[in-house]
Amino acid sequence: MNAADSIRNIAIIAHVDHGKTTLVDAMLKQSGTYRLNERIIERVMDSMDLEKERGITIMAKNTSVRYDGVKINIVDTPGHSDFGGEVERVLKMVDGVMLLVDASEGPLPQTRFVLRKALEQSLPAIVVVNKIDRQDARPEEVVNEIYDLFIDLDANERQIEFPILYAVSRDGIAKKALADCGTDLRPLFDEIVRSIPPPRARMEGKLQLLVANLDYDDYVGRIAIGRVFSGSIKVGDQVSVCKLDGTEVKTRITQLYTFEGLKRVPVQEAGVGEIVALAGIEGIYIGETVSSLEDPARLPPITVDEPTISMIFSVNNSPFAGREGRFVTSRQVRDRLYKETLGNVSIRVEDAEGGEGCKVSGRGELQLAILIEMMRREGFEMQVSKPEVITRDVDGKRHEPIELVVVDVPETFIGVITEALGRRKGQMTKMVNHGKGGGLNRVRMEFEVPTRGLIGFRSEFLTDTKGTGLLNTIFLRWGVWQGTITNRLTGALVSDRVGPATPYALYNLQERGELFIRPGTAVYEGMMVGENAREADMDVNVTREKKLTNMRASGSDEAVRLIPFRELSLEQALEFITGDELVEVTPAAIRLRKRILAANMRPKRRDE
Repeated sequence: MNAADSIRNIAIIAHVDHGKTTLVDAMLKQSGTYRLNERIIERVMDSMDLEKERGITIMAKNTSVRYDGVKINIVDTPGHSDFGGEVERVLKMVDGVMLLVDASEGPLPQTRFVLRKALEQSLPAIVVVNKIDRQDARPEEVVNEIYDLFIDLDANERQIEFPILYAVSRDGIAKKALADCGTDLRPLFDEIVRSIPPPRARMEGKLQLLVANLDYDDYVGRIAIGRVFSGSIKVGDQVSVCKLDGTEVKTRITQLYTFEGLKRVPVQEAGVGEIVALAGIEGIYIGETVSSLEDPARLPPITVDEPTISMIFSVNNSPFAGREGRFVTSRQVRDRLYKETLGNVSIRVEDAEGGEGCKVSGRGELQLAILIEMMRREGFEMQVSKPEVITRDVDGKRHEPIELVVVDVPETFIGVITEALGRRKGQMTKMVNHGKGGGLNRVRMEFEVPTRGLIGFRSEFLTDTKGTGLLNTIFLRWGVWQGTITNRLTGALVSDRVGPATPYALYNLQERGELFIRPGTAVYEGMMVGENAREADMDVNVTREKKLTNMRASGSDEAVRLIPFRELSLEQALEFITGDELVEVTPAAIRLRKRILAANMRPKRRDE
């Protein structure tokens, strides 16, 4: 038996929060990866702090399980389309995919995105309908929706005859039919071994290994993770690294690892189909090929969809600059951003015009917000501009990215959401009501909206639907420029001096609009302290003290009662600002500020 016949490489793809990482937990547990006395960590694949906090997968990661003598290499992929670059990379490493779909929500936009990428690479799929224990589960309807999705994505005959399993990943149960009495994941393991083909060599004899991921270790330096497409690789081998610029660099393999469970295990040799990690190769990048020393053969590089949104990252120049961060210079910020591009293929970094900082382009607000959050936790201080869409000229006409927006809301909010998206140049293309009337039913609507119109929409959407709506977006196509879109209709309350905010001053200001700061917060001239109820900006004094006298009067010394302030998260701050405003990000605080701090230098009305 060929060694490659006992290997299966599979990627788990799904929409956000449909249970991918929980299913991987159950697979690791039931395959005997953990020792009997070993502490089991929930969502063990979400190893980054941000992933644990937000409950979403951001980086693709590898693990493996053993089942009946077969090694199953599993890649856990992100479900959010902003991290689509991660999905496109890892699909190069696998021979099939497991599509996980929620038994109640059915296929959502990101499901379509990741499945389209898999079908384009002619990968066979196993469909797992998860969370069948939900009260509102509708597995039979969801299966029909999945068939419709495959047909819609032009799946071929072989791909559309996919096996279907039903699962409760939290309990570690999978079964072939809804009526079956499932007790474990054995049916799922059997299906993976049966349906996913073993890896086959692309060419005889000659080594070809495509680097699809990068890691870093303090002891051995940069680690390249990739799949052996043909030939074999041994410790001590002399190899050629085929660089992206067409050159070739000769090097020696000093350390070689494969994945066993959650650990990297050193090995002396690896053959076709194995997913391996190579240590000690300086300057290796994603998309490069490791090949034989004589007559190296390069593999096609990894292609990634173009970014749609950009922001300017610049050095923090506010009056509070340098107080809270360790890395505050423009050179340190620039070096960190360029370092990010080494392991993140979907982010582009270039020097901004006029030398004001770096222009960072990505797939969406969330992807860029995650990058900013990671940097501030590392001790960086910077200021970032409002996200702007990237446009392109097609036949002399200006085109912009258009997104497919799927909203799932109670029936009573249909009017308010249609009106809100209409103001943002949205057009409804589909509406499905699963219920039977009465106002409590949920309705699913699909819109085509310019990406510009969605900047700042998420928080407005949650307010309009009182927190009950679900909003999902995905890039659809490039379309003709849709004209002017006004995202924010209100002005800002802007501090006119430096000092700590006082309860007395905030009490007198709260009827003017909504406040973003609490008493005691240090402010400076030009810092935004709230949202004005009117359209114009207003300069205010939030440091004013109450004048003390020795006269007493009835009612004048009553306690100050403040309305709770709105503390903006990083994403909400990026959504809120307009073109003449910036977000100042430090390890200790997120502040909103005007580009021009001095009140007498600033135009009174917003210039958009």
